[in-house]
Amino acid sequence: MSLKESSQYYHAVLSSIVPKPLPPFQDEDEQLRVWGGRWGAVNDVGRIRVILMHRPGDELKVITQDCYDPSIEAMIDRRAQWYFRSDVVPDLAKMQEEHDNLARVLTENGIRVVYMDCSPKDPDALNVRDNGIVINGGLIVARMAIAGVEHGTGRRGEEAYITRTAAALGMPILHTIQGDGIFEGGSFCLLDAKHAAVGLSVRGNESAVEQIRSVLKLQGIELLEVPLTGYSSHIDGALVMVDYDKALVNIERLPYGFLKKLEDLGIEKISIDYRDPSTALNCLTIRPGVVVVNGKDSVWTAERLASRGIQVISVPYGECRKKGGGIHCGTLPLVRDP
Repeated sequence: MSLKESSQYYHAVLSSIVPKPLPPFQDEDEQLRVWGGRWGAVNDVGRIRVILMHRPGDELKVITQDCYDPSIEAMIDRRAQWYFRSDVVPDLAKMQEEHDNLARVLTENGIRVVYMDCSPKDPDALNVRDNGIVINGGLIVARMAIAGVEHGTGRRGEEAYITRTAAALGMPILHTIQGDGIFEGGSFCLLDAKHAAVGLSVRGNESAVEQIRSVLKLQGIELLEVPLTGYSSHIDGALVMVDYDKALVNIERLPYGFLKKLEDLGIEKISIDYRDPSTALNCLTIRPGVVVVNGKDSVWTAERLASRGIQVISVPYGECRKKGGGIHCGTLPLVRDP
């Protein structure tokens, strides 16, 4: 009997084909070879190359004047689970003007802007940050905490839109939050290449955090849990990295133990100025030491950042801000330089 006719033939052939687990998935050369480009980020301050946004559109027309609730001084739909911080309906033209201007500033800084679609019943789609977590090598798709009573309402469902967008770009999806996990990307922060933080809150639970931890463990990243105060939703209302060793913080929303950990990591804390609203913190770092802020919210904080060597680019974002998120909330960097 020849070898080819024997039961050992299959094993003899495969013994000459050597599996190669290294380099790991997220290695830059491996990404280029398999995925045609380098995806993700190793920190929250490297120069942004590709960013995700959603231009405000007709989905905001579900916000009508009869939704105003004077007891909370905002428009709200408790069945569809959205709110708008105003006593008048959104000025869509103004929102689009602000959004287009922000996109223009990003483009002028060498950033490719990618737009994501949304459900016609989802006025929260503007805040794309919550759709995912970007780490070295790809994307973790979030699972929205808010699901409306009626089909197609609430933020639950945005997960499908970002998945399709990432797939069309060729971006690897490393994990999708599943089971009973809920988590939104605004509550994730890369402190440096080896440390990340998540905010535990009404929008992020332990089930999701354990899933995120298992993915980060593959890259040797330590995940720090930060319990947020009251009904705070996301950690980006308490901390945003603005340089490799500097963070803009709202110390009222962060526990002492975590503030001490920042010191241990050599991260300088720059507190927002008390004369600005807390939303001054919601800025976007586009490259080390350069941030884009909502100028109206950040008059005094911008001066404080500048005194610490941070370059500040101010843009108007006031009408968009009424939808409950700032510039950080409205953008999701998909590719950053190391």
